[in-house]
Amino acid sequence: MSYSIDFRRKVISTREEEGLSIRETAKQFRIGPASVSRWINQIASKASTTRQRKSDKSELIKDVEPYPDAYQKERAERFGVCQKAIWQALKKLGLTYKKTLRHPKADESARQAFQQKKQQYEK
Repeated sequence: MSYSIDFRRKVISTREEEGLSIRETAKQFRIGPASVSRWINQIASKASTTRQRKSDKSELIKDVEPYPDAYQKERAERFGVCQKAIWQALKKLGLTYKKTLRHPKADESARQAFQQKKQQYEK
């Protein structure tokens, strides 16, 4: 249950006028001290998120192909949904999130030359 803004303002003003501590104020109004502490920092309650909770599965599959290593947060921003929705959709589709062992732009011949030099150094 959420307390009204008027009640919150009354609690804060009473605390300031009478010079009460947070615990004393909470006891006087029969509310939790954590609520009083939170209201001191922010009187109005935070608005709930307006993001969608479901994502289009076919669009998600199309997004995974060009961006296989993208973070779920990045996908969530592209789709306009929360990160948990992306996680759940990927889980339902059976798509795991694993980074590739080799970078797609890596030069394999340069890698082999480095490995050979490394082996010679170790000998």
